[in-house]
Amino acid sequence: MAGWTEKDIPDQDGRVAVVTGANSGLGYVTARELARRGARVVLACRSEARGTEAGDRIATEVPGAEVEFGQLDLGDLASVRRFAAAFPHDRLDLLVNNAGVMALPYGTTADGFETQFGVNHLGHFALTGLLLPALLGTPGARVVTVSSTMHSVANIDITDLNSERRYRRWIAYARSKTANLLFTHELARRLTAHGSDLVAVAAHPGYAATNLQTEGARMSGRKVSERFMQIGNRFFAQSAEAGALPTLYAATAPEVRPDSFTGPAFAGWRGSPAASWRAPWTLDDRAGERLWTASEELTGVAYDQLKE
Repeated sequence: MAGWTEKDIPDQDGRVAVVTGANSGLGYVTARELARRGARVVLACRSEARGTEAGDRIATEVPGAEVEFGQLDLGDLASVRRFAAAFPHDRLDLLVNNAGVMALPYGTTADGFETQFGVNHLGHFALTGLLLPALLGTPGARVVTVSSTMHSVANIDITDLNSERRYRRWIAYARSKTANLLFTHELARRLTAHGSDLVAVAAHPGYAATNLQTEGARMSGRKVSERFMQIGNRFFAQSAEAGALPTLYAATAPEVRPDSFTGPAFAGWRGSPAASWRAPWTLDDRAGERLWTASEELTGVAYDQLKE
C-alpha cells in the first residue's frame, strides 16, 4: 500500500462503474482515473450541464474514454429510483458513493429529511439497494462509500436522525459520515451472511481541496468562514488528485478486505492510501442494525436479496 498511486490501478477493461458526484472534485478524479484504466464510467450527477461538461473534459484528457451521464439527485428519492430504473447496463462492477454536502445551513430534501443526512446517507442507501441486483449479479463487484475523519466528532442519534430537536451543522455532518461507516459495516455483515462475494468498503480523502469546504459557508453568507476555507484549501490541503487515491485504492486494489476504511497515511490528512482509524461506534452491530432498519423505513427501499 505504501507509495500506491493511480498508476497502480489494475486494468479495468470491461468493467462498469457508477460514480456519484462525478462532475467535480474527488468524484471527477475518481471517474477519470477509472476511465483511464478502461472502465466504462457512469457520471451520476444532479446537473446535466455540469455532468455532460465533466464527461467532455474526461474525453479530452483521456482519449477513448468511455463515459456517460446519468441524472441523479440524491436529495430526491424519486430521482434515485429513476436513475436505478433507467440504468442501461446488465452488470455493475463498482458503485462509488462519493457525492456529499458539508456543514450546510439547516434545510430538508425533497422528501423532508435533514439535507446532510438525506443526501450523504439516505440517498446512497437507497441507490445501493436499488442497484443491488446488478451488483450481486457481477462477480467481484464492490461498493465504496466515502466517509470522513469528521465522523469521529459525533455518533448518530437514532432517536433524532433528522436533527429535529437541535441542528448544529458540523454535528449533523459528522453524524452523516458516521452513518456512512455504519452502513458499510452492516452491509458487509449482511453480504457475508448471504455468502456473497460483493465487497463493501469505505474510504476518506483526508484534507483535500474541493468546493465541499466552501459551499456551506457560501450558502450561509459567512464570508469570513468562506475565505478561511479558501485559504486552507490553497495552503494546507492536498490536491483532489491526491485526495481521490484512497477511494481509488478501495475500489480497485485486489487486497482490499470487506468493511475496511482507507485514508491518507500521514495522520489521516495526506499521503498514500493506508488503513485508517475509525471510531468504535462505527463497528457497533446493534447500531448498524438499528440504522439499517430506520433507513429502510425512511426510504422505502428494502434489501430483499439480503434478508436473513
